[in-house]
Amino acid sequence: MNSPVLTASVSERITLGGGCFWCTEAVFERVRGVQHVESGYCNGDVLQPAYEQVCGGKTGHAEVVRVDFDPAVVSLRELLEVFFAIHDPTSLNRQGADVGTQYRSGIYFHHETQEAVAREVLAEAQVAHRGQVVTELLPERNYWPAESYHQHYYARNPEQGYCAFVVAAKVDKFLATFARLTRSD
Repeated sequence: MNSPVLTASVSERITLGGGCFWCTEAVFERVRGVQHVESGYCNGDVLQPAYEQVCGGKTGHAEVVRVDFDPAVVSLRELLEVFFAIHDPTSLNRQGADVGTQYRSGIYFHHETQEAVAREVLAEAQVAHRGQVVTELLPERNYWPAESYHQHYYARNPEQGYCAFVVAAKVDKFLATFARLTRSD
């Protein structure tokens, strides 16, 4: 009798800033092939910043989500297409009523291959938005996980006002636009 060959799922990671991390986390947790999403802060100058510091705009950090995914199930290109659809990449340092540099649009890559794919998708977004995209493209640096109460915030607080109106709208847009990428579990 032959033993089955076990293959480990290869995981890749990309870090994305699309405004409030509660919104981006809630969407990417619903994407098929995404294995884990963690809200955090990156590309600032303070070590281990607290939420209040980041919101004060003095740390230089962006609110981000680290997305671990299986590229055999969902490609980086597909994740970036979702990313550009669920936030306004033309709005500098704001998303809706959320204002400040911590809400900037950013793609924070982990290796050169990701940078190349991101450059392609970013160029396509520039064309689609008539050259108005302000999304930064940089290597991820100085990443810190957000406090535990921010993790899976929408899943734990769907009735909270911001979640019910802002986050839910982004989740609904994802579900309507990307049905083919929606988890079945």
